[in-house]
Amino acid sequence: MVREQLPVFPLNTVVFPGVRMPLHVFEDRYRALVHHLLTIPDRSMRLFGIVAIREGYEVGRHGVQSVHRVGCLVQMTSVEPYEDGRFDIEVVGRQRLRLDGLDTSGSYLVGDVDLLEERTPKGRDVAHEAGRTLATFEEYRRRLSELRGGAVLDGELPRDPQYLSYSLAATCLLTLQERQSLLEADTALDRLVLLRHALVGEMRAMRAIPSLPATEVARTGWSPN
Repeated sequence: MVREQLPVFPLNTVVFPGVRMPLHVFEDRYRALVHHLLTIPDRSMRLFGIVAIREGYEVGRHGVQSVHRVGCLVQMTSVEPYEDGRFDIEVVGRQRLRLDGLDTSGSYLVGDVDLLEERTPKGRDVAHEAGRTLATFEEYRRRLSELRGGAVLDGELPRDPQYLSYSLAATCLLTLQERQSLLEADTALDRLVLLRHALVGEMRAMRAIPSLPATEVARTGWSPN
């Protein structure tokens, strides 16, 4: 693991490596974060951490207790400023991180983070599980499309098991806590197994109550960069 100090942006969502996400920035401390990133000439180094906010907390005097400890290192890839000081930015997830401390005293939040390396299981188990999970997702997508009266969750998916696990975790209709559990999973194999079980459970619920799921369709996009 590599220990670093990075700006931190708490959100009411979970971001995964390889996944792109648009963000609308309007709070003063996050405007200050964007201004800081824009001072970095090398765009590939415009990095910060995103961590999900724990239910029932607001970041402030609660500090690190108000956010989940495992989050995602992201790179700001585009920015559009508004005259009133707001920004629309886009980020792409780069790597998982663990937050070990949070400094709330400055104009934006700064965290002590360890960057987490992805552990790769040996053998063919992960490739086999990737195929099983992808097949389960295709059935889930078919049933959900029938309920919605049109195609949903369309788009090409990566074949690499690691990025497939992250892409499905961002795409499937899951709760924040389910997504957080997937981000915290140690390996792609663990993540794929959790995803497959979640999708099977969701399809059982869809059969029991056809109006489910009520969650809005995710609109994040996967990127290998």
